[in-house]
Amino acid sequence: MPDADPRLRRRAVRLLILANVYWGLSFPLIKAITILNHQLVPGAGTWFLTAAALAPRFLLAVVIVAVFERGALVRPSRRELEQGLGIAGFAAIGTLLQTDGLQFTAATTSCFLTQFTAIVIPIWLAVRHWRNPGAVVWTACLLVLAGAAVLGRLDPRTLRMGRGETETVLCSFFFSAQILWLERPAFAGNRVGVMTLLMFAAEAVLFSALSAFTAPRAEALLAPWRSPAWLGLTLALTVVCTVGAFTIMNRWQPRIPSTQAGLIYAIEPLFASLFALFVPGLFSVWAGIGYPNERATWTLLLGGGLITVANVLVPLAGRRASAGPKPA
Repeated sequence: MPDADPRLRRRAVRLLILANVYWGLSFPLIKAITILNHQLVPGAGTWFLTAAALAPRFLLAVVIVAVFERGALVRPSRRELEQGLGIAGFAAIGTLLQTDGLQFTAATTSCFLTQFTAIVIPIWLAVRHWRNPGAVVWTACLLVLAGAAVLGRLDPRTLRMGRGETETVLCSFFFSAQILWLERPAFAGNRVGVMTLLMFAAEAVLFSALSAFTAPRAEALLAPWRSPAWLGLTLALTVVCTVGAFTIMNRWQPRIPSTQAGLIYAIEPLFASLFALFVPGLFSVWAGIGYPNERATWTLLLGGGLITVANVLVPLAGRRASAGPKPA
């Protein structure tokens, strides 16, 4: 449940923004890993390339959390099992659909369609509780979609619902379910370290099984691990974008309303766009791949501004509502 202490809520917002910085870095990291996988396992199918980019990050995340998260290696309660496995299921399906969809649609289109999470959450809450979240929330949702469209330089004339677009829209529903599942009041007493370890372990099993099932040959499973560049990129993806970001999410997101959390997560494309200006070139030199930097345009300023305004509107409206009318 959302925290009553405004200081803790503000801290939660700051840390969730930091998690978005980490996830923004994951876009060029996963793209670089996928390009390397194409080189290391030529002729592999798209499902294998997707699973091969995801399984190692969660296998390594299990090891890191087990070693460094004190108290994580204990017998989980029934509620912790329910929360950890539920989040793992929603996150795994969403990530799988998003990563596979990126192979069939432009990254800009994927960026825009993923932000439907900001719309799905208030619609779900409005239907479930039969309560209109208000004009400010709906306005903020529209600003997020507009900002994502500008950031991605989306052209409505080229938007079509093929495999990649359909998978990306579907992934936004699973990411929305992950956000809503995390904040359920029944899970308020769960230990974050235990639940996070369960989440990573379940995803590691799922993606490892998919890798083994779709591998063109047994040697393909080991080939990436012999590449120093692949190992470095995968470690960065694991430590920063997986352990770092998801630990923050699991610990701090329940302290704010899920509608606000969905809007905060929409900042991710802004950081992804900023990293895309210089990180791909660094990865290309280091890993020996062809992955050019993107160029800064007016869309970065305008799109980022719209999403920022959306995230300022909701807490401001909440503070005014809680303050009530001024005495006469």
